[in-house]
Amino acid sequence: MAAECFVGLDVAKATVVMAIAGERGTTTYATGDLAPLVAALERRGATLIVVEATGGYELGCVAVCLAAGLPIVVVNPRQVRDFARASGRLAKTDAIDAHVLALFAARMQPGPRPWPDAATQELQALVARRQQLIAMCTAERQRLGQARTAAVRRSLEVHIAWLVAQIEDSDRALHEQIQQSPVWRVNDDLLQSVPGIGPITARTLLATLPELGHVSARSIAALVGVAPMNHDSGRYRGRRTPWGGRADVRRVLYMAALTAVRYNAVFRAFYQHLLAAGKRKKVALVAAMRKLLIVLNAIVHHQQPWRTIPVDR
Repeated sequence: MAAECFVGLDVAKATVVMAIAGERGTTTYATGDLAPLVAALERRGATLIVVEATGGYELGCVAVCLAAGLPIVVVNPRQVRDFARASGRLAKTDAIDAHVLALFAARMQPGPRPWPDAATQELQALVARRQQLIAMCTAERQRLGQARTAAVRRSLEVHIAWLVAQIEDSDRALHEQIQQSPVWRVNDDLLQSVPGIGPITARTLLATLPELGHVSARSIAALVGVAPMNHDSGRYRGRRTPWGGRADVRRVLYMAALTAVRYNAVFRAFYQHLLAAGKRKKVALVAAMRKLLIVLNAIVHHQQPWRTIPVDR
């Protein structure tokens, strides 16, 4: 029986460093031509390949490995760094990181997640670009409020107008992308059937939370980072607080919950009940976010709009 081969790939802009658990030394490949890397992985019969999410640099490497049918997994860099510290590896170089990733693959053996298809990647890119434009527009408007000269104000106003036009173009592109997929089109309508959920929230959920409707209520809350986590030790009982998860989803869910607790009768009653029970406003709002997410998960799972889905699921 062939020995298992666990591989770590440290991906940078121009290079990929490969390390194998239990072996000394590393091999460096250029990101411009990954065919030698794929050939080496196939030759070794890699059992599991682990790469960190590096802000997009890893996408090309992951794509060619998946096309070759290689078992590659993208993991959270924070998890790997915590693993490295727990293993006593405090130094950090490309070679060390590759070995840590290989050891992480061997010890933790993270399970592979479905890789988004081309249409989903396009939708994710459009959502990310819109978020960037919103951030730039917000920053420019803040600068406009502090501008003291006419020339600077004019420059800011022109740039803000251009950014607003770009945001409108992004909204149109997102709408067109959603309309091209029958599944997305149906789920978009289902999500927006909930009072408080608008087009941007629905499309962000479709792009960045593909698990919606396919996992349990507990799992979806943990994925997004709105599930309360215990913080106990001995007789000490700490405050339960959410931790981790997908920040981009939480941002839009927060705004949706703010709207829901004002204009959705079910969530307004839920929020007011928590406040009457002595909960702080922020705690009550996070609870409303969690409830809203669980309801959205049930709506997509059952393919039923808001008016026909039981709200306690």
